[in-house]
Amino acid sequence: MTVTHTSAFSPRATKLPDGFDSETMTEVRNDLADNSVATPEGTDQEDLATIVDTAREQGIELSVVVIEGNPGHDSELRDLATEVAKTEHGTVLVLSQDWVGTYSDNISRVRLELAEDHVRAVRPADSVDVKTRTFVDRVQHEGLIDPTTVTIVILLGFVAAIAGLAWLKARNGVKVLLPEDDSREEERVAR
Repeated sequence: MTVTHTSAFSPRATKLPDGFDSETMTEVRNDLADNSVATPEGTDQEDLATIVDTAREQGIELSVVVIEGNPGHDSELRDLATEVAKTEHGTVLVLSQDWVGTYSDNISRVRLELAEDHVRAVRPADSVDVKTRTFVDRVQHEGLIDPTTVTIVILLGFVAAIAGLAWLKARNGVKVLLPEDDSREEERVAR
């Protein structure tokens, strides 16, 4: 049987974490309505709500969803964040015990991923307040070095190095051998 690239590399269907159906999504949306925080039943939301309010004051329209345990795959958290974002605009942060998923309609994916990396490093794993605060801090933090600037500097350095080597060769009398034009070769033979 021949395997085509479309059958071998077909995109994975979005999947919400186990236990999330339309009824659960309605519960999450209802829980988000009062303070932009949704947590498992019986969990105190006060500290998270304070962090979310602070983030909103600083210009980040944040909603936080916390789920118990870990889903089967970490991409399910991003799928859940995307599903929540259909009704909650801005940035959605979904936290499980060890993983994090995000969606934002106004923050770049690169910036979100960098913030996610810092959140994953937070220990103890069940400290959702610290994870949320870390996420907000990292999203607000502008990188000290812009990737575009780094690329331009590297390219300019490369061009300067090549020009410097050519200048040194010319100064030392080393001839640079260039491929000769075939028409010149024919002229030499004809003479």
